[in-house]
Amino acid sequence: MGALSNIHELPGANGRPGAAGGAEKAGHGEVQEEPAHVEARGPLPSPGLPRLPAGCSLRARSKGRGRIRGSCRGGLSPAGPGSAGQGRRAASMGRAGCGLPRLCVRWAALLLALWPCCAHGNWMWLGIASFGVPEKLGCAGLPLSGRQKELCKRKPHLLPSIREGARLGIQECRSQFRHERWNCLLLPPDSDFSVFGAELSSGTKETAFIYAVTAAGLVHAVTRSCSAGNMTECSCDTNLQNGGSATEGWHWGGCSDDIHYGMWFSRKFLDGPIKNITGKDGNGLISMNLHNNEAGRQAVAKLLSVDCRCHGVSGSCAVKTCWKTMSSFEKIGQYLKDRYENSIQISDRLKKKLRRKEKTQRKIPIRKEDLLYINKSPNYCVEDRRLGIPGTQGRECNRTSEGPDGCNLLCCGRGYNTHVVRHVERCECKFVWCCYVRCRRCESMTDVHTCK
Repeated sequence: MGALSNIHELPGANGRPGAAGGAEKAGHGEVQEEPAHVEARGPLPSPGLPRLPAGCSLRARSKGRGRIRGSCRGGLSPAGPGSAGQGRRAASMGRAGCGLPRLCVRWAALLLALWPCCAHGNWMWLGIASFGVPEKLGCAGLPLSGRQKELCKRKPHLLPSIREGARLGIQECRSQFRHERWNCLLLPPDSDFSVFGAELSSGTKETAFIYAVTAAGLVHAVTRSCSAGNMTECSCDTNLQNGGSATEGWHWGGCSDDIHYGMWFSRKFLDGPIKNITGKDGNGLISMNLHNNEAGRQAVAKLLSVDCRCHGVSGSCAVKTCWKTMSSFEKIGQYLKDRYENSIQISDRLKKKLRRKEKTQRKIPIRKEDLLYINKSPNYCVEDRRLGIPGTQGRECNRTSEGPDGCNLLCCGRGYNTHVVRHVERCECKFVWCCYVRCRRCESMTDVHTCK
């Protein structure tokens, strides 16, 4: 994306493009706003963000950094009787910018807080897109940030790996939480290219897991593609081609997975050159997401295993050829689920580095592999349409289980309904000469329990 993108006109307060939205009163006199010409440069905000107030101008110079400038136009002048103090106040408001400086600043701050999350989260849509759709849309038509689109255009051969990484992360998230109150619910495919909705910007433990597992999925998919020889930029890990231990009877060989390229690309694609995330103006949510991205990548590196093959006469293991390989993504997902269960709450007020929320525990260091969250999780028991939480009513539960899938926990103490379901299937099939198969028709009755 260039320094300045196409200009889009945003609706004013009354819904018409460029309209000021009527008059505003200051003291006893009416104050008329001039028609505000509102424009946005760079990618438009997500439809889920608040509408830009009338009179506020937002400019973004975006080369992947998301720089935003907000200002207000249109002077204010007191019309009608009023005190001198009121006139001075109105004049000062006009100098500050159409009387809405605080509203503009707050809106811009909210956009800065949410925009990076939305931009970085939209790439996950590739994991649920129909086969062939991303290729038809091309890099420019995909729901990516400006920097991600540039990277996609430079490396279009990596698009299948990006899609596979998103698919792996989403699939593993649903598998690990299929019995939980929060079951990694996905939004419909037509929901503005969104996958998890407000969950991506909620700053909860669930947000932490989503970012970690999708970042790990991207590393896993790109590394697999390298080892399979599908890319010219990477292949097997050449650092392990020679060496070993002759005394122990083994040497490096085969094709070791080179996760270095996969981790580099994951950082380049997901993290971006975000600066000044700590300090007085630091954004805790951005720092949290960046840390959890890295925690997902570290999980892939930590779970690398060594496989060996024996060579020798009559199957003896006189010499072994060994290579490094990634663990199955199911194992990586289980490791991240354990980290989710022991995730750490951090303060949203950043100083020089991330720190725990509990003051008594701040001397305990935060490790790279730890998952971090800012806000406590909402109550997933009851439906909340505003947050996109469906609740657990109607979910199937296990009456005899003491785990999270048990009716006591999953139904949140509301009780459950029991239905008897009849299953009819073919059974005891035998082949009869010649030539057909004879089966019996078997019926079974099963109790199904669903939460009230």
